[in-house]
Amino acid sequence: MDRRTALLDAGIAALTLAIAVSTLAMDGLGTPDPKSVPLDALGVVLAVGSSVPLALRGRAPVTVYVVVGVASLALMMLNYPLDFPLGAAIGGYGVAARYSGGSDLVRRSALAAVVGFGPLMAVAYQLAGDDLTRISVELTFLAVMFVAIWITGDRSRLRRERIVALEERAARTEREVEREHRLAAAQERTRIARELHDSAGHAISVILVQAGAARLLHERDPERSKRALATIEDVARGTMDEIGRLVRALREDGQSDLTPAGPAAIDDLLDGFRSGGLALTSRIVGSPGAVPRSVASAAYRILQEALTNATRHGDGSADVTVRFAAEAVEIAVTNPTGTTIPPSGGGHGIVGMRERAVLLGGTLRAGVTGGVYRLSARLPHFAADGAPGVMT
Repeated sequence: MDRRTALLDAGIAALTLAIAVSTLAMDGLGTPDPKSVPLDALGVVLAVGSSVPLALRGRAPVTVYVVVGVASLALMMLNYPLDFPLGAAIGGYGVAARYSGGSDLVRRSALAAVVGFGPLMAVAYQLAGDDLTRISVELTFLAVMFVAIWITGDRSRLRRERIVALEERAARTEREVEREHRLAAAQERTRIARELHDSAGHAISVILVQAGAARLLHERDPERSKRALATIEDVARGTMDEIGRLVRALREDGQSDLTPAGPAAIDDLLDGFRSGGLALTSRIVGSPGAVPRSVASAAYRILQEALTNATRHGDGSADVTVRFAAEAVEIAVTNPTGTTIPPSGGGHGIVGMRERAVLLGGTLRAGVTGGVYRLSARLPHFAADGAPGVMT
């Protein structure tokens, strides 16, 4: 028990003792019975026994109820004017509240102990020489009262158990919300890591191409060699800035939109590849309009990965078509393959493009046909009801 409960039980015991002693001292609550025994030392001892043990009812409710009940019945048998056994009623409530939800045997025993106090009072009054027919109304009221005490204690137990269940459910819900937050943070970190892979992979591809061009043109065409070195410097600086943003996002553990998704982002991406040495033919059909940011971001990264593959594995040229239709964004990239055939299903880049398309309910095709690498993706503005297909 906590300190507050112990103090409450002690206060109940003191109040019950005061009521019992006052009732005995006034010869009962109504008209005094000629056979009543005036308050004496034995009466005080029994009054104490019928009330003071209630201070421990939270620790041992059955023992307290037995002691208080026996003392109360003794007062009745000895003709002390204890008209209302308040201590026994409080003790019986404690037993009902504690054991009404136990096993079948425990519940039945507790019920018999509480409800059976009514008949025991009738026996006590009869042993004291009282005419039971004269006090039949009072005895009936007391018997019904102890039945009501059992019902009240049982309902109190049910309410307490519901409160405990609600508290446990609230704590479980809080733990689940915290776990979902941690999962969302982990997913965001995974997404940021993928962004870092895409961005760094693109930058390294451009740097490799430009570094090779600078080496080959160093003596034959110094101006073009310098431009290639300048491009390497610009790409490296931009990549360092983006890596810095990504690392800050990881440290801050926040939900941030890191992928460029504005209308001009695709044009800037294409210009970046052109400046990196890729002979690029592009067609933008339609207007971006109100394309959802998730679709625009996925289109940007898929196009970036496709052109990175073209730079690494192609012959230095590529053809791009981006179509902004009413219901979807469609991307088509073709480039002649070089000596290295681009992966069609195993690399992280293709896997990442696939995942982005699937998450939006779209489709993606990637493969080599007749020496030409072809990639096509369709990203709907809203996912379809059915499960999307992914084709390779």
